Amino acid sequence: MKIIPGAVWGLIPARGGSKSIPMKNLTPFVGRPLMDFQVLAANASQCISRILCSTDHQDIADRCATLRIEVHERPIHLGADDTPVMAVIADLLQDLYAKEGAVAECIALLQPTSPFLLGEHIRWAVNALLADADAGSAQTVVPCPHNHHALNQRVIQDGRVSFRFAEERAIAHNKQRKPNHYLFGNLLVFRSLAALEQQTPFANPSVPIEVPFCQGFDLDAPDDVKMGQALLAAGLAELPNS
Repeated sequence: MKIIPGAVWGLIPARGGSKSIPMKNLTPFVGRPLMDFQVLAANASQCISRILCSTDHQDIADRCATLRIEVHERPIHLGADDTPVMAVIADLLQDLYAKEGAVAECIALLQPTSPFLLGEHIRWAVNALLADADAGSAQTVVPCPHNHHALNQRVIQDGRVSFRFAEERAIAHNKQRKPNHYLFGNLLVFRSLAALEQQTPFANPSVPIEVPFCQGFDLDAPDDVKMGQALLAAGLAELPNS
């Protein structure tokens, strides 16, 4: 597959069949459809030359026209709840390569559920990835709250609750003894060839870019709309520039 060196495209995966929130990608959030904020961040980054949205729904395609971004029609069989995002990525890259003869070296995966993605987050990740010839991807991460740490997690079996990693927790029983853990932030940028070869957008090795915890907010359930609004009102998060 021919690669366009140094080129970075943005990919917004936005199917129409969300069940947690019907038509989640177009859910109003502080006055705009949720997916708008990915486009604002991508434009503010000044390092993404092309934005494509993979969708199977006409309303989302219509919004893309308003936002002046390209629509890549998603095949019906890639619109199920359990469709891996890698299948969507591979379909887009292979289709564009067949039609155009080359694809960008890097793809920024722009998730509509991350409204607090900022242009500088994209720029940091892209620059870090391009600066490391051995890296397959770069991803933003946020510090894991102590109460959510893997060694504090529980499982329920036969009506009883117990630590998932009891032996490890016995050794690292307090905060100071636990290793630092991180959660996924709000952005993944990957090299096209590495993702296709490894069959995952989280292609290894992956470069970490730490961002503030609240900027990694994921809007996935109805109550998350209010939570996101509360974070903004409290000054704990910010939206990308319009």
